[in-house]
Amino acid sequence: MPGDPARTGRIAFWRPDGEAPPSAGPVPTEDLTVVVPADDGVETVRVPAVVLPVGAALPVLARARTDAESHRAARFWGAAALHALRLVARGLLLPGLSPADHDAWRVGPLDAADVDAVRRLAAAMPPEAHAVPLDGGAAPRLPDPEQVLRAFLDAVADTLPRSPAARLVSGTAAFAVPEPQRLPGLRAWAADVAAGHDAGVRLSLRIEVRGLTDPADDVSAGAPDALSDDACDTAGVSFRAVLQMHGVSDPALVADAADVWSGRADAAFGPAARVDALLALRRAARAWAPLAPLLSASVPDAVDLAEEEIAELLGEGGRALAGSGVDVHWPRELVRELTTRAEIGPRDDDRPGPAGAGPTAGPSSLSADRLLAFDWFFAVGDRRLTREELDRLAEQNRPLVRLRDQWVLVDPRELARARARRSAGITPVDALGAALTGSVDVDGGRVEVLPTGWLAALRDRLADPEAQEPVPQPAALAATLRDYQRRGLNWLARMTSLGLGCCLADDMGLGKTITLIALHLHRRTDPASAGPTLVVCPTSLMGNWQREIERFAPGTPVRRFHGARRSLDGLADDEVVLTTYGTMRLDTARLAGVPWGLVVADEAQHVKNPYSSTARQLRSIGAGARVALTGTPVENNLSELWAILDWTTPGLLGRLGTFRTRYADAVEGGQDPAAAERLARLVRPFLLRRRKSDPGIAPELPPKTETDHAVSLTQEQTALYEAVVREALAEISGADSMARRGMIVKLLTGLKQICNHPAQFLKEERPVVAGRSGKLELLDELLDTALSERAAVLVFTQYVGMARLLERHLAARGVATQFLHGGTPVAEREAMVRRFQEGAVPVFLLSLKAAGTGLNLTRAEHVVHYDRWWNPAVEAQATDRAYRIGQTRPVQVHRIVAEGTIEDRIAELLVRKRELADAVLGSGETALTELTDAELADLVELRGDLR
Repeated sequence: MPGDPARTGRIAFWRPDGEAPPSAGPVPTEDLTVVVPADDGVETVRVPAVVLPVGAALPVLARARTDAESHRAARFWGAAALHALRLVARGLLLPGLSPADHDAWRVGPLDAADVDAVRRLAAAMPPEAHAVPLDGGAAPRLPDPEQVLRAFLDAVADTLPRSPAARLVSGTAAFAVPEPQRLPGLRAWAADVAAGHDAGVRLSLRIEVRGLTDPADDVSAGAPDALSDDACDTAGVSFRAVLQMHGVSDPALVADAADVWSGRADAAFGPAARVDALLALRRAARAWAPLAPLLSASVPDAVDLAEEEIAELLGEGGRALAGSGVDVHWPRELVRELTTRAEIGPRDDDRPGPAGAGPTAGPSSLSADRLLAFDWFFAVGDRRLTREELDRLAEQNRPLVRLRDQWVLVDPRELARARARRSAGITPVDALGAALTGSVDVDGGRVEVLPTGWLAALRDRLADPEAQEPVPQPAALAATLRDYQRRGLNWLARMTSLGLGCCLADDMGLGKTITLIALHLHRRTDPASAGPTLVVCPTSLMGNWQREIERFAPGTPVRRFHGARRSLDGLADDEVVLTTYGTMRLDTARLAGVPWGLVVADEAQHVKNPYSSTARQLRSIGAGARVALTGTPVENNLSELWAILDWTTPGLLGRLGTFRTRYADAVEGGQDPAAAERLARLVRPFLLRRRKSDPGIAPELPPKTETDHAVSLTQEQTALYEAVVREALAEISGADSMARRGMIVKLLTGLKQICNHPAQFLKEERPVVAGRSGKLELLDELLDTALSERAAVLVFTQYVGMARLLERHLAARGVATQFLHGGTPVAEREAMVRRFQEGAVPVFLLSLKAAGTGLNLTRAEHVVHYDRWWNPAVEAQATDRAYRIGQTRPVQVHRIVAEGTIEDRIAELLVRKRELADAVLGSGETALTELTDAELADLVELRGDLR
């Protein structure tokens, strides 16, 4: 329902059946006359309606757009609201006056594509969406759809930008206040603002150059590799800017302004074309002063320009005109593009690699204390400039010069900046990153780079790993590597031999440990890479590492650097030292004093926070090469990937802040596919990622079936859930930002515990467990089925308290269990794994965080996730305790979700996360603390027939 000014327009919500609409709080219903279908056409009826201002209606319409149960008219206006918001977000806002001389913002300028989009949207408007009849006339008629839609777009544009900043655009405070202001004195100003934006015409300049000589007639053209003073002489050359007019609705309509003024093209543009063009020209002259003489000319046809004005037009002047909607067209015969590129490679005195490696093999390691050459080169068109030619062009300080056999139009200031760039030094790691991505950032711009010498050869070797000579399986390895494990060994050996760190990111259970053992055995055969290997891992994995080394590399000395009596005395060159992240933090100085040949960070997600003490201490331990092992290189965001690769190959991805600006923000937001591709080219050689589902990786693995089980809450759970939501939302709505975040986390945790079992939330000491939880009832059914088939089961929960309840409940039912959590000693953990694998205990209760990695539990045929973690990668790691190499039976994964609750909504989010594969994952619970009160209420609301 349009208004004047547009922001006073309103949205009416009514039911086609004539029933009263839902209450909107203090907003009363109004009787509204609308047009509805009748037996023989249409008729008008009176219906009760809730009428809201545009600002209040926007969030309602936004929800209606995606609600399948909404009426088609509500969904249409929801789509229109989204379109309006997108136009406003693009900055398409113009201040002006309404027909009644009120201050008003409207959408604009709209180009041909925008106008077409509005018309197509209006054509889709259902009759109910503009059902208010026009006043007057015998028969009821509906307003024009496009007219109503444009009024709505203007209403949104007039509602949102009402802030003190509006004065900076409009020049008056009136456009910042919500109350309508009558400003008849600004009518001429408003028409001037509108002109040139969405009037019937737009302007452009066609640059003409007169007095150019043909290079073939010049004697200097016979010397194409020289730049003579005569060749740069521009005496007699003049420049002229011709004003052109274009039709906005018909982009093919173009004519010189002189032809429109003479009448030769006047009819094609319409009677208002001259006025529109003059108003647009006034705006253009404000943007670039040399056009001002056209405003006083009887026919604004063309203006002569001096060389300095042409130079300005090539730079800031051209950009200012583009901002006012005026394009500049240059002569096609003039080459205008100065291309900046760079060559990166070894300096002239750079020595080749080791003896026998060949002249392009490169160094044996890319040390950070040596520099490679970074040389700029420049081209005009497809012709590369010599340094002397660039100097001569810059010294001319003219926009138009002749280079070899053609005229060149270049911004003199750009030439001066190019001339100022000289050869510089760049570290090998930075050079390698530039060579892999093909570009480098300089002064905020992207410059194409060309690697040379052994750097180019190294890039080619990394880009085509299959072309390299394969590494033979070490003779000392007491096992036969699978094909994909041998490829992993080849890759690790090649990267570490170059002094480059890397990350082996295979799925859990694909044998990263044996591959690293093979790498250690391979490296000790070469004196250049021999040396002890340090493996830093979680406490729970030390025993597994020792057993695997003793099994697959018999005779290789191995020791645990752990406990009160830990020692590094008498360390052998071929020895493997195992330590934990905690011990590494306590004893960094002793570990850093050893010349390690190789340092391995297992479960490297432990150092995903680069500012943590663990990550900082690990960085201080030097080594000939560094290798990270992880099944989840990205758990939450790309900064974690940066942290891992910046440890393995420091400097590869640049500083963290630069990395986030250059790659992570663009990739995570899905805004720049090119940034994602550049990051992939940079990261791909340093990260090897294989999944169990990849063809040929693990064909011997049996099938895995994943099932989501939705369970209902009991009456006790339902009452608790609603009470906690009601009380918490009331408390949160009045809290400050810091306290609010803590309250939200507490609310989410409490609701998840209620979904698990009331006794967990209420912290009952000796509770009655049975009959109070829908999840527990389903778990009993799953266990009864599995145990009747003599199958073994893993049950994961993130809460130790819930696991204790399950342990007590199952013991009462006569089911043998054992429980592993973060406080379980290492020796007891190993004994638990052994008992389960031997079949002594059929049900293994596990804390998700404490047991989600490092355990081999292939006897299990069923994996139950009693509650959902915020990250699918963590759940997948836990599942992989059973679904890994060595599993011979099909594995069934059961995820239990309380329907209609927050768990249901989180499950939907996790499905979308999983679809992102190795792309960015959300930040889990932390992100939920930033929700608005309305969004939070929608998230935790108990839905369906459960209330």
